[in-house]
Amino acid sequence: MTTIKDVAKKAGVSVATVSRFLNDSGYVSLEAAKAVTSAVEELKYELNPVARSLNTKKSNLIGLILPDITNPFFPELARAVEDVGLTYGYTVVLCNSDEDPEKEKNYIETLKKKYIAGFIVTSNQLDAPHYANAKVPIVALDRTINEKIPIVSSNNAGAIMGTNALLERGCRNILFLRGPEKLNPANDRYEGFLEAIRNSDAHYQVVICPFHFADSQKIVENVPKDHPQIDGIFASSDVSAAGALKAAGIVGKHVPDELQIVGFDGVAMGEMLSPGLTTVAQDVYKMGAIAARVLIKRIENKEIEQNFYEVPVKLVIRGTTREGME
Repeated sequence: MTTIKDVAKKAGVSVATVSRFLNDSGYVSLEAAKAVTSAVEELKYELNPVARSLNTKKSNLIGLILPDITNPFFPELARAVEDVGLTYGYTVVLCNSDEDPEKEKNYIETLKKKYIAGFIVTSNQLDAPHYANAKVPIVALDRTINEKIPIVSSNNAGAIMGTNALLERGCRNILFLRGPEKLNPANDRYEGFLEAIRNSDAHYQVVICPFHFADSQKIVENVPKDHPQIDGIFASSDVSAAGALKAAGIVGKHVPDELQIVGFDGVAMGEMLSPGLTTVAQDVYKMGAIAARVLIKRIENKEIEQNFYEVPVKLVIRGTTREGME
């Protein structure tokens, strides 16, 4: 196996010079850098990543902390982060927190001991000290942590668009499946829904609903008993909308003739449902990709353009809503 001493001998420089060049830890002349590069390529030398992290207190690892890997929204984010990370030579470590602050804190502390380069985090722990005091670069994804940490999210005011889609298709008694009250995106979508519905003559009901399929199904199954007049459902997530669609079939409500449904996320699952899910679609991949690029810039001490990155949304019409009405 080729060693750093072999590279130094081949390049005609000291071991210390090779180490400084490979670890980017000090001045190396242009002539020496060219000689070391040539020697590394000719000898096919590979720097041991463990040794490098011990020497530099840095690694090429990015921690990605997600709240619920069973929600298809988050694997799509993870795919983008991984793709971009690999392009720049970083490996992504996936951590599923289950919305548990203690699990998040444990991941942060454990990975810091492995000289993690930085974190991308989707969390509802606002101003959590384990993020504020992490002393490594962090980017927030989808949910704000605090104003000092860059955030990449979509335009949650797209809820206005989703609500109007139901109103324009004749819905006059709408159920809004509101996400968890502690989540900023859910709150923003709620505000968007209220803004649209209050400018109409429609009636509405609001139910707090976790971003989980089974919980959403159970909630919607009970709706016709108390509110049989409901003719439209707008869900704060595609997973909740999928649960609503399943419930509609169970209680005998035909979609979209008797009940129209709109989700929010734009995950691939929506197109696989029958009928296909009308949704306010985020560019999930783009969100993850931007977050990865912003983090890598911070890791490499490059300037970032801003602290807030907002990705546009669009309405995607499928089979859970009728054709638009004049």
